[in-house]
Amino acid sequence: MTCSTNPAFAQPLSLAPAAMPAMGTIDVRYQSYNVEMAEVVGGNFWKPYDRKSGRKNPAAPQSRSTTSASPDGAHFQIGQGAMFEARRPIDLANARLRKLAAALGPAYIRVSGTWANSVYFHDSDVPPPVSPPKGFTSVLSRSEWKGVIDFARKVDAKIVTSFAISPGVRNSADIWTTDQARNLLAYTRSAGGEIAAVEFFNEPNLPTEEGAPPPYSAVDFAGDFAIFRRFIKTEAPGILIAGPGTVGEGDALSIIATSMPSLTTLEILAALAPPRFDIFSYHSYPAASVRCAFFGQETQTTEEDALSDKWLRRPDQTHVFYLSLRDRYEPGKPAWITETADAACGGNPWASTFLDSFRYLDQLGWLAKEGVQVVFHNTLASSDYGLLDPDTFEPRPNYWAALLWHRLMGTKVLDAGSPWPGLKLYAHCLPGHPGGVTILAINNSRNQPWSLELSLTSHQYMLTSHQLDSASVELNGNELKLQTSGELPLLQGERFPAGYINLPPASITFLAIAEAGNGNCQ
Repeated sequence: MTCSTNPAFAQPLSLAPAAMPAMGTIDVRYQSYNVEMAEVVGGNFWKPYDRKSGRKNPAAPQSRSTTSASPDGAHFQIGQGAMFEARRPIDLANARLRKLAAALGPAYIRVSGTWANSVYFHDSDVPPPVSPPKGFTSVLSRSEWKGVIDFARKVDAKIVTSFAISPGVRNSADIWTTDQARNLLAYTRSAGGEIAAVEFFNEPNLPTEEGAPPPYSAVDFAGDFAIFRRFIKTEAPGILIAGPGTVGEGDALSIIATSMPSLTTLEILAALAPPRFDIFSYHSYPAASVRCAFFGQETQTTEEDALSDKWLRRPDQTHVFYLSLRDRYEPGKPAWITETADAACGGNPWASTFLDSFRYLDQLGWLAKEGVQVVFHNTLASSDYGLLDPDTFEPRPNYWAALLWHRLMGTKVLDAGSPWPGLKLYAHCLPGHPGGVTILAINNSRNQPWSLELSLTSHQYMLTSHQLDSASVELNGNELKLQTSGELPLLQGERFPAGYINLPPASITFLAIAEAGNGNCQ
């Protein structure tokens, strides 16, 4: 990147950081992440693409069996060998994992997913059973949950979770019972832990796919939820209730939900008697990965489309759909996206490359402007959409993008103006600098440079890559990687005086302006 007294690029845009109006605030833990229950207890999870060949397609099945599937995969019975791999429980005590997660704190850690819907909590210090009890599919031991508690404490993360709703927690009338949930909450308190928020269960609009006994209607959900809400508000009133936590409506994944036994979020909300939730939550996946191509071409995207305006705006459909329901049934409640990534079914082959950082940061910037309070990336360190490599915990490009966002984008959101074709601009107050502003400029054009004009000195952090579909990313021309000691490198901005700032094609630039003088950032 160069800076000169004359614009090097055509049509420079003049920005006035001091005059940017405030649009709202986001949670201090806005940028959060998931560690799936499947990772905590160990089990089959999405098999990463062939790392040696780069990113090319796995042996994805082209048709479905008669057993249907939920987007996060615990109930897939298709192509098990090609699509999934057995994973040992994640080592939450790993020093590198803790160090890198702590650098993103404060955050929320959500331990949920389809596996949580049918997990048996073994509330004893004796060894857990080899096989789960009847009505459950997996076992969560005290030591595994203690590992979550300790991890959250060490990395400044607050726990969000959900409960089992499978036949194992139901009475003879198939009504949900509280024993397992009560045991988990009691043990969490005894171990010095704290649960900040809970969803009743994961993705209730796909109830039988998620472990509920069939048939399961919105009326059934309402009856169970009434028991659940009364239980939480009576026995753990400090825990916030999030929901409904539904997925796959109003967007490209709608065909998946309608191709299997499902409810609609509208049916669920209409069946629930208010008050319902403290937090309105939903899941957002703009596509299904190539592993799930059998769901239809309309659920897919391509590597060639990864920087297009059309792709970057696809998540907006999901947000508009769910927030319209929030405004109708839960007006004023904070909105959380409790799962999101580039694609359901483990992420696409390029999710672990620099290509996806454009979507990742654009989604964070746009959702903050739209008033979403917390965004949980799926996942921290599993499959292709993990911020970290699941085997080595080495940072991927989205981790570096997340780290720069965390350090430079504060909780107060400013209006940087409307997006341009090929250029997205976002602005937040700069943490630790009264009056300071950070501008995030995403040039998502593959061949069109842009130029910005600033009348103030800035420190610039530009992310680029010599190969967009590479796991390598550079900051101001220097490759980002852990030091030999395992420590994070210094993320230093390059000082530029007032003038023109050139944004090359396919680049992401944070401009930290400590002395912007914005009165909204005092």
